[in-house]
Amino acid sequence: MRTTITLTADADALVRRVMRERGLSFRDAVNFAIIAGLAPVDRSAAVETPTFDLGRARLPLDRAIALAAELEDEQLLRKREQGK
Repeated sequence: MRTTITLTADADALVRRVMRERGLSFRDAVNFAIIAGLAPVDRSAAVETPTFDLGRARLPLDRAIALAAELEDEQLLRKREQGK
């Protein structure tokens, strides 16, 4: 299929750089850029986050969220008393 497009100077420079780096024709470089930019992202290739064993908890974590909320409340009250 033949289509006429007008590229900005920046887009033209990027396409020409891809042409040089990969030894592609103008048409192939434009097609590569369009496919790379518009193709659906493969979500199955998820990023793997490294994990580490930190050992057993030294404190019981049953109430960790409740404790964090209490500490936050205390901090907010202190700030209010100081007029912040």
